[in-house]
Amino acid sequence: MTTSSLGLVAGLLLGVAAAAGGFTGFLFALVLGVAGYLIGGQHDGEFDLGAVLRGRGHG
Repeated sequence: MTTSSLGLVAGLLLGVAAAAGGFTGFLFALVLGVAGYLIGGQHDGEFDLGAVLRGRGHG
């Protein structure tokens, strides 16, 4: 299991634990799952979040 997949699972579990029920809880869990996946992917080297967050810059 890659770190990004582990981050996805951890984020989803934390989201379900933090937000009990309803559509809002589902969306909250989904957002945390995606965040966990992206952070794990950054750790694995699959993504470069620094480049995304920096934007296009000056050149």
